[in-house]
Amino acid sequence: MAWVYLLVAGVLEVVWATGLKYSDGLTRLWPTVIAVVTVTASLYLLGLAMKSLPMGTAYTIWTGIGAVGTVVLGIVVLGESASPVRLISIALIVLGAIGLKVSH
Repeated sequence: MAWVYLLVAGVLEVVWATGLKYSDGLTRLWPTVIAVVTVTASLYLLGLAMKSLPMGTAYTIWTGIGAVGTVVLGIVVLGESASPVRLISIALIVLGAIGLKVSH
């Protein structure tokens, strides 16, 4: 169950980061509310996952899901650059997370 908590926590990290982007510096109410609620839920689920997963593995995978998810969302939704360097960097993050999972 810890891996499910961690996956959902990572997805919620993407949601809160996106809410933060749309909050316009925490000046727009609903995107700010979404960011605050989802960051709280994300951290709660990360804490549950860390009850049985190694801290370093859980935290790295959580941030990896958030980082990769926000970059992909930025490329697909916001039209951010999909340069080869960015795509290679995403691949390296994913490979690092896989390495941690396999070594667990």
